[in-house]
Amino acid sequence: MKTSYRTLLCASIAWLLLIFPAVAQESDLGASLSGLLDYSRKGNPEYAAMRAELDASTQRVESAGALPDPRFRAELRDVTRQGDQSPLLLPGQVGSTRYLLMQEFPWYGKRDLKRNIAEQDVEAARGRSQGTWIEISSRIKVAYARLYLLYRSERIAREIIDLMTRLESVTQARYAGGLAAQQDVIRAQLEQSALRNELIALEAERRQLQARLNGLLARPAGASLAEPVALRPVPSHEQLNLTGLEERAITRNPQLSSEESRIRSAQLSRDLVLKNRYPDITLGVSPIQYQGTVKEWELMIEMNIPLQQSSRRAQERESEAMLQAAQARKESATRQLLSELSENVDAIDAARRTENLVATQLLPQSEFTYQAALVGYENGKVDFATLLDAQRQIRKARQSQLESQVEAQFRLAEIERIIGEDL
Repeated sequence: MKTSYRTLLCASIAWLLLIFPAVAQESDLGASLSGLLDYSRKGNPEYAAMRAELDASTQRVESAGALPDPRFRAELRDVTRQGDQSPLLLPGQVGSTRYLLMQEFPWYGKRDLKRNIAEQDVEAARGRSQGTWIEISSRIKVAYARLYLLYRSERIAREIIDLMTRLESVTQARYAGGLAAQQDVIRAQLEQSALRNELIALEAERRQLQARLNGLLARPAGASLAEPVALRPVPSHEQLNLTGLEERAITRNPQLSSEESRIRSAQLSRDLVLKNRYPDITLGVSPIQYQGTVKEWELMIEMNIPLQQSSRRAQERESEAMLQAAQARKESATRQLLSELSENVDAIDAARRTENLVATQLLPQSEFTYQAALVGYENGKVDFATLLDAQRQIRKARQSQLESQVEAQFRLAEIERIIGEDL
């Protein structure tokens, strides 16, 4: 009895040790961006589908360059033996049986071209798979930064509500002493109501964003997510050098890599169409059986005759046009991506300068103005509207600083999507 109890206790402890890390990891999900990305990489169904398509295209390479299956034919000849018997269907009971084994051989070089085309299709599929993940990760990065903004905006709103509550107490004390009008108390209460209404909107938006983020993680929409702890550091000016980023985008962007694979595939397809000017050859061997003995052997060669030249020239023109289309698509995609890259580099620099301006000048000035207005109001030198406006300037400055930080994160996510890797 004691032995079974100990066994059960050990098993329970082992089970708890196994599930505890998973539970802890799940409860911390959302606190860091890296945790969200790792979770999505393992479970996102869209990315899993693209990886499966990549695996499927990889399997086509071997079959693309393989020889066609050989063909076998059996012919029963003279099944009545010139009318001497009823029709029979066994080789030894008919006049003769002809067996034919045939193998088709494409013109020299066609199989290699088909295999190379399939390999380029694999590279294009790999680019689509990588592009899908980069797109998903970019959306997660943006959602994480947006969620950080909403949490911090809620915190600012609650702090301002607390501040307005204290200001309301000041106005009530002054009103009770006959030093302020009742309108000041009412305006303080209205300001608090407006802030609480805004807080409700922020909370609703946060829940909606969490549902979208859970969708990217392949989790239930209502699953809980931890509050984001911190934003990623913004890269330095040296890391955001436009020339270097353009080079990285051209060489590593999955979309451009996929377009380059399509160009090579179109070139190979054009070469394959040109090979169709030459015939494919089929070789065969045919033993002929009389009753129970093979007495004759035949060899055969068969080929198609490429007489439909107008049709083949049309196919060649089509393949050339497809190549030009692939080249034009890559050129268009390259120009568009480089334009977006330049735009985002400029925007992240502007966001950085805005944040610095707010942190070093606007926010300290607003806080100083508020403190001066508060002292002036308590001394009866300024009215409540001036104090309220000073409070609003502080909130506006803090919100602007926060939005500049998040805007930099949005632009950073776009830059990383364009260059195809994290900075």
